[in-house]
Amino acid sequence: MVRFSDLELVKLLMKNSRTPYVKLGEILGVSEAAVRKRVKRLEELGVIRRYTVEVDPRKLGFEVDALIGLDTVPERLIAVMEELKAMDEVLSLYSASGDHMILIECWFKDSDELARFVKRLESIHGVTRICPAIILEKLK
Repeated sequence: MVRFSDLELVKLLMKNSRTPYVKLGEILGVSEAAVRKRVKRLEELGVIRRYTVEVDPRKLGFEVDALIGLDTVPERLIAVMEELKAMDEVLSLYSASGDHMILIECWFKDSDELARFVKRLESIHGVTRICPAIILEKLK
């Protein structure tokens, strides 16, 4: 019987999705084959949707990593999200509850580029509020 949880495996993969199955098996106390089967099952179930990479934007010349909270009139929410999806500057886009209806992550070369993007957001029909926040440091 396999005695490791899906959550344990997923957390390890989230830290480094390139960790070899043999190493994962050692950490979890199971065989490489057990890890391989579990990962395949998690992919088939849609738990693991894709593998990605974490990047340091500053090393690519982007000095501003921003999270932008955005609100719209309710009847324009879906249309605004569709418009945002099409923008190259938008790296991640989330619908949310709480302080903002939409959260956007973007990288910019400098604060002037961020300011131009905020002006562009202001021109979108239905947008009611824009609250940019610059990420100073990713801690975890």
